[in-house]
Amino acid sequence: MATYDFTNKGPKVIWLPFWLFVSARPRQWLKNLALYAPLVFEGEFFNPEKFATTTVGFLIFTALTSGIYLINDVIDLKKDREHPFKRKRPIAAGKVSPILALFVASMLIGVSYITAGKLSGFFSIVLLAYAILQLSYSLFLRSVILLDVMAIASGFLLRVYAGGVLIDAHVTVWFILTVACLSLFLAIGKRRSERTLLLGTQSKNLTTRAILLHYPETLLDSLTIMFATATWLSYTMFTFLQPPPSAGPQVLVLFGDYLPRTLLASKWLMATVPFVIYGVMRYLYVIHEKKEGESPERVLLSDVPLLSVVILWIFVVFVIIYGSGFLPARFIRFLQ
Repeated sequence: MATYDFTNKGPKVIWLPFWLFVSARPRQWLKNLALYAPLVFEGEFFNPEKFATTTVGFLIFTALTSGIYLINDVIDLKKDREHPFKRKRPIAAGKVSPILALFVASMLIGVSYITAGKLSGFFSIVLLAYAILQLSYSLFLRSVILLDVMAIASGFLLRVYAGGVLIDAHVTVWFILTVACLSLFLAIGKRRSERTLLLGTQSKNLTTRAILLHYPETLLDSLTIMFATATWLSYTMFTFLQPPPSAGPQVLVLFGDYLPRTLLASKWLMATVPFVIYGVMRYLYVIHEKKEGESPERVLLSDVPLLSVVILWIFVVFVIIYGSGFLPARFIRFLQ
């Protein structure tokens, strides 16, 4: 049983801020970058006012999610101590008191709601929906087969809507479908990797995540293939049907005014489809061959080919949408 002795200014007290930071899961903050998606595809990324608004929203959402992660670790304290890797988390390892974690979590959540209320009423509603969803997931939804992965996908959708309401952006149905399919794909891959990981331990004990007992490997493989296909297909439809951004004539002007009408500007985003297809295939390889995927954000940061294609995808998207804003004028004149 872990003890918490912070009566003196020993090493434990000195390291407390660091362990609290680790418990806030900074690697998970990558997921909150989804708030910027509506800003990018609306053509407003370089709009100082809207970029600043989205960045403030990102910080607020990060504070909220960090608080929820702290609460989740307190709820999972006993289970995490039996997990081969999660037992090293600061709260499970006894480096952070559960009472202190709950206090810090309440402060983070309280500050996020107060700040969000001043920013946007609709943004506050989305934050509330996200908090209710995540707490419901921690308490019971993650123990219900299929609903657990749907709850994870809903969290990504709420992030996108949060970014959209902040700047009053239009979010197309195909983009929402793409986010839903991608998040379901990642969630199913996460479940498959968790099952493989726990089965590979010496005890072969799945009690730390009982829901995995209800996921046959054949079902997980079938769902992985289904959502992998749906991800790239829905993204293809999104790029084909995505209307030109409404930011103004400076957006897409390079591809709209300096190319033949045969190559419509609204279809140029389809050039990014091969990157998405490769990314999906690479992630499937990581899940099946490298036996990884329990943490999608860790895979993204550690797998060089996957990280490279994501960076390249981002670069090409920016060139297509904002090309005329930063490509040399000499190159534009050459195209004329």
